[in-house]
Amino acid sequence: MHDLKFIRDNPEDFDAAMAARGLAPQASAILSLDESRRSAQTRLQDLLARRNEVSRAVGAKKKAGEDADDLIKEVADLKSTIADLEAEERQNAADLTALLESLPNLPMTDVPIGPDEDANEEVRRWGNPRNFAFEPKEHFDIGEASGLMDFETAARLSGARFVVLKGQLARLERALANFMLDRQTLENGFTEVVPPYLVRDEAMYGTGQLPKFAEDLFRTEEGYWLIPTSEVPLTNLAGDSVLEAKDLPLRYTAWTPCFRSEAGAAGRDTRGMIRQHQFSKVEMVCVTHPDESEAELERMTGCAEGILQALDLPYRVMLLSSGDMGFGARKTYDLEVWLPGQGRYREISSCSNCWDFQARRMKGRFKTPGEKGTRFVHTLNGSGLAVGRTLIAVLENYQNEDGSVTVPDALRSYMGGAEFIAVESAA
Repeated sequence: MHDLKFIRDNPEDFDAAMAARGLAPQASAILSLDESRRSAQTRLQDLLARRNEVSRAVGAKKKAGEDADDLIKEVADLKSTIADLEAEERQNAADLTALLESLPNLPMTDVPIGPDEDANEEVRRWGNPRNFAFEPKEHFDIGEASGLMDFETAARLSGARFVVLKGQLARLERALANFMLDRQTLENGFTEVVPPYLVRDEAMYGTGQLPKFAEDLFRTEEGYWLIPTSEVPLTNLAGDSVLEAKDLPLRYTAWTPCFRSEAGAAGRDTRGMIRQHQFSKVEMVCVTHPDESEAELERMTGCAEGILQALDLPYRVMLLSSGDMGFGARKTYDLEVWLPGQGRYREISSCSNCWDFQARRMKGRFKTPGEKGTRFVHTLNGSGLAVGRTLIAVLENYQNEDGSVTVPDALRSYMGGAEFIAVESAA
């Protein structure tokens, strides 16, 4: 949600930010609704004051035994006018809120301006892609050949964009998640959380999924939403609350299943595990003081990079353009891991600073001793990492010519000491 005061004071800057997001100017429409709402509020206050004044005069006349019919009629007329004006004020407020909540966050000044991913800027690279003595395969060819990755059975059970993992591949996914959680909690200072996987409308609204992106979500008949990422419950832990400045930052991590309809992904990544309706992710969420959020974004990105470095997976860091960032982000770094089977880098983590955009929606604030009032916190989120995509990266980067996969050193203690995932079929 946007700060109305900022828009009133900086309408041209706001429109420039919307233009960077590929949108038409919005400030005039916002300010017009805001003025109508405020005008209605002022008139309403005046009428309420007049009604109270006339009501007292009616009482005084009746007490004096005088005729008060004209004043009684005015009170009745005022009551009707007030009701109409209250309805007008509510409608103006609803229209203003609907417009504001439909608009994305403002890009920071160092975000590259552009309509899509072609305008993204590479910040750095780490690691060198492996030189294979054979033609590297994609992850689904490796997994299906071993019999440990089964898309056919998953489709029979659930439809397209699902997978069944068995045996050592199922254990590899669990090993990756546990490795990531241990890094984030034991080394990076995050508190592990097991959050609900079903949430109410308010939680989805607080992080910006609703109302704009309802078609990308799954909803139960009872009205709960399946989380598209644990960013939703983790960020909302700070919702509807006033924190103490001394307790910031709050850093949370969770390994959860994630559910997405992939409504806009028709025809994209139809084979394999890249884009699924159900996947798991280790999420990072930070709730910070506004003065610290930019530094926190760099720290969070470094925490995600540390996982890839420990697994010796080559990657690059991309600064997303204004047109490629998520709805709630002001600045986003994407980590893209090298997939030799595809011969290109693919996203494995996004780390975003949302500033106070989510905090305004979910009413997350903090107070500082000696200062009047409260301020909105800043919120950040990032993948640390997407577990399924990390499994893909391990399979493709550590594959061997005989079809086996070498287990990265960092994961062997989580895999019972196994050095290889064997080629033998699990059938």
